[in-house]
Amino acid sequence: MDAFAPVDSAWHDRLKKLDIAVDEVPKIFARDPDSVTWPPEVVADGPVPLSRLIPAGIDRYGKTTRARIVLFRRPLEQRAKNPDELTDLVHDVLVHQVSTFLGVDPQVIDPTLPDED
Repeated sequence: MDAFAPVDSAWHDRLKKLDIAVDEVPKIFARDPDSVTWPPEVVADGPVPLSRLIPAGIDRYGKTTRARIVLFRRPLEQRAKNPDELTDLVHDVLVHQVSTFLGVDPQVIDPTLPDED
């Protein structure tokens, strides 16, 4: 929650239809880890997904679903050396996912992020 608080406070009105969930491990995997290319809705560290944005839609029962960011707990925890680093990593991942959801650059969501070149 600490990682999401600054994003939510600045963008709350535009994020009312977005849920955030946590899964232990990803259910999506790279077929070829040496040449993986992830779509924009997946934030990954090489061949390992860290999160995924699932768009709003219709479930198998015909009910509408809300858009959802799913964070993958174990891959995130394995990349952080301490709790503060984990908070920073989760924040960066959430910023990227929110920017994809809103269709803006990550620096619009968090101007302190470095440019991605």
